[in-house]
Amino acid sequence: MLSVNQLEKRRQVAGILIVLGLVIEALCLIWATPIAFVIFVAIGGLLMFIGIVLFLYSLVFNLEAPER
Repeated sequence: MLSVNQLEKRRQVAGILIVLGLVIEALCLIWATPIAFVIFVAIGGLLMFIGIVLFLYSLVFNLEAPER
């Protein structure tokens, strides 16, 4: 059974990953070199993608026992 603390922790990790992805993408927009686009897409996009997938996974597969 998944406790509320584990569910909240999973959502917090997802939020942190999304924020890190956004910060990396914002820094890459300021840094105008060709490698910045690769970092923008590869690292920033990957962190955001993982964060979004983890958040949706925590919502869909909430394994708490139903209340009786």
